[in-house]
Amino acid sequence: MGSQQQATGSPVADILDRHPFDLAQYEDVYKQIHAHPEPSLHEANTASTVAKHAALKSYKVHGSIGGHGVAAVLENGSGPVVLLRADMDALPVEEETGLNYASKATFTDPDDGSTTGPNEERGSGAKAMVDDGLYKKVPVPDVVLAQHVMPSKTGTLTVKKGTMIAAADSFRITLFRRGGHGSMPQLCIDPVVLAANVVIRLQGIVAREIDPAEAAVLTIGSLQAGHTENVIADKAVLKVDIRIQHAQTRERILKAMKRIVEKECEASDCEKPPTFEQTRRFPLTVNDDTIISKLGDTFAGVFGQAFDPNPSIANASEDVSDLATAMIDRIVCGSSTVSTLRSGTRRRKLDGSLRIFP
Repeated sequence: MGSQQQATGSPVADILDRHPFDLAQYEDVYKQIHAHPEPSLHEANTASTVAKHAALKSYKVHGSIGGHGVAAVLENGSGPVVLLRADMDALPVEEETGLNYASKATFTDPDDGSTTGPNEERGSGAKAMVDDGLYKKVPVPDVVLAQHVMPSKTGTLTVKKGTMIAAADSFRITLFRRGGHGSMPQLCIDPVVLAANVVIRLQGIVAREIDPAEAAVLTIGSLQAGHTENVIADKAVLKVDIRIQHAQTRERILKAMKRIVEKECEASDCEKPPTFEQTRRFPLTVNDDTIISKLGDTFAGVFGQAFDPNPSIANASEDVSDLATAMIDRIVCGSSTVSTLRSGTRRRKLDGSLRIFP
């Protein structure tokens, strides 16, 4: 964000004007990581690059925490401890921008911070770092700060009190039927028909069982059954993703999902009950009101009208809350900016901002 977008008269803004950031030193490492991203649980090279970067020469660096997690401590006398978190795993989205450093998988959050967390996309990287003794290696923080890219107006920053982003649960549901040849369906119990009925019924949960004032999303992102056209498969697998903004909503949706799947299997005379495997779980991100008031005042003083203090709650999800709730009872959220996002089959320039999600 350029200085022309900053407000004047803020002590923090004055400090930033006197000591501007030199981002040129990060360009080569940015291109390297961007060109060679690594998915969840495979971030070895990315973690090594971060841990060895010259920017951390004044830090005490700890590596291999909870897998490929990296933590770096910068001491500055006594006082409150602030933890900055950035995640480093990539999503499997091929980039077709034609750039000479284009990646084969796209990072969602290419940020640098004092704690670099692995496996955020699967929702378990932060917990893995805590369980592996993170807070035996680094001081327990008073405040946890993180950031996230979101599609909104270029050059804006957002932060809000209370719930910032949604909780999420993902499941792999397996429906078991009786397979056979497609010419003899009377001898089979077709899992495709069963799965189709389950999909339609699950879509009715949010529409007809949840209060419209309680925002929620239920998505069947994958339905797999069989491999060829003339064979009736013996099972179908659904991958379900649920997003909620209220804890009580989660319990109602999970209960309804289990009820519908089991009753549809019973109605189809399945010989084996369905199975439910939870594959991901993200906590709610709820910001501390007192800390947000202080942070919001600072952001307003530095960024002026480019700062939005009251964004809507996002249905995206993050695992960084586990870094805070594991040891302390407050969590905080802030932001930074990007001006372009690139995805899909063509290069597009979008309005975007970085939202800090703890």
